[in-house]
Amino acid sequence: MGRVKVELDYSNIFESVEFPDAYKVSYLANAIVFPTYEDVRKDFGLVRAEYHLLLCLAHYSELTAQDVARITRRPRNSISRAVHRMLDLGFLKRVPDPSDARQAKLQITNEGKIMHKKVSEYLVAREAEIFSILSESERKHFRNLIRKLANFASTLKR
Repeated sequence: MGRVKVELDYSNIFESVEFPDAYKVSYLANAIVFPTYEDVRKDFGLVRAEYHLLLCLAHYSELTAQDVARITRRPRNSISRAVHRMLDLGFLKRVPDPSDARQAKLQITNEGKIMHKKVSEYLVAREAEIFSILSESERKHFRNLIRKLANFASTLKR
């Protein structure tokens, strides 16, 4: 006699966990990024911190690795490792910092811009899939709320 696999409904944790809103935000972020970054790793050989460099430098002309760590809230050591690899791959270049000779700034190369565009298409598609359940009005409201929360979080020290 074969076994019947029973799928458990784990969604009750969304309201029963001690920090329900933060848990749902974390769950949602994981649902978007983990499968997407796994596809990016398989298809392009890049890990999350490496793409974060491309993302940030596609939107700012010059940044330090420390700037990227602050913008993304990623650990500095993971960004530092990513910088070395992205320089080796030719996706980034170092430029002197005129205000501090001990420090170099990073810029994205044309190859990096091309890679950023390819990877961002994966994230855009996954975001569209996850958010397709919302009406345009709900999506607009969500964007306003999440922007408000993210802007406030950016002012916190840790």
